[in-house]
Amino acid sequence: MLLVLVAAFLGSFGAVFLKAGATRLHRNISSLLYNYHLMAGVALYIASSYFFVLGVRQGELSVLYPMVSLGSVGTLIWSRIFFGEPFTREKFIGLGMILSGIILLFAGSRV
Repeated sequence: MLLVLVAAFLGSFGAVFLKAGATRLHRNISSLLYNYHLMAGVALYIASSYFFVLGVRQGELSVLYPMVSLGSVGTLIWSRIFFGEPFTREKFIGLGMILSGIILLFAGSRV
């Protein structure tokens, strides 16, 4: 379970770097090749996938896979910190639904 949580955390940072890299893209190949933010985002997603695979090897996929959505929690926080994106009531409602679903899945599992 800890490995899947690490995967979710890395994935949330990966999203931040992908957005930062996307804002630096232009219509030439060099903006893609020398875009270190974009490369860091892809690397973090690869690392996230690696930890996810290690994590689901030994647990119930039906419980662990939804835990990846905890990355949305991190992404909500990071997008506020790094990009100044607003917190809205709808985002908090969605966040509550994600957390409620994970709690219910965890309560009904044997992980």
